Amino acid sequence: MKIGHVHLTVSNLDESLAFYRDLLGFQVTQRYGDSAVFLSDSGYHHHIALNIWAGADAKPAPEGHTGLYHLAVLFDTRKELAEVLKKFLVAEYPITGFADHGVSESIYLDDPDGNGVELYVDRPEENWPRQKDGTLSMVTEPLDLENLLSEIE
Repeated sequence: MKIGHVHLTVSNLDESLAFYRDLLGFQVTQRYGDSAVFLSDSGYHHHIALNIWAGADAKPAPEGHTGLYHLAVLFDTRKELAEVLKKFLVAEYPITGFADHGVSESIYLDDPDGNGVELYVDRPEENWPRQKDGTLSMVTEPLDLENLLSEIE
């Protein structure tokens, strides 16, 4: 089993496309009139769908309510993660956090509607930290940004 896609209600399709298409690199696979757009990586029908069905300029759920904490975008290589990080840095897009989780390296930010987005790359499974009983021992440590960005130098 694996998760196929996420479908988000947004307040402005153009702003969301600038984030998901232009900065993250997803490609538009289909439009549903002026109210929805479907995006993919590598030709899949869609990984992310965006819609304005709640109305243009719809407001996000207030703090303290249930809902999406974040969606996560898994990159194949550290170099790909470093390249997208550089895009966000050049665009001066606000980044909310960085973390080394032992099993992965992660960058955290919010999309234009305040939805949390994690950009990450997994370490090889044989290098994941484990306890003596074999269960994972994930951590939240500082991410070595200089080392990550050296992937593209």
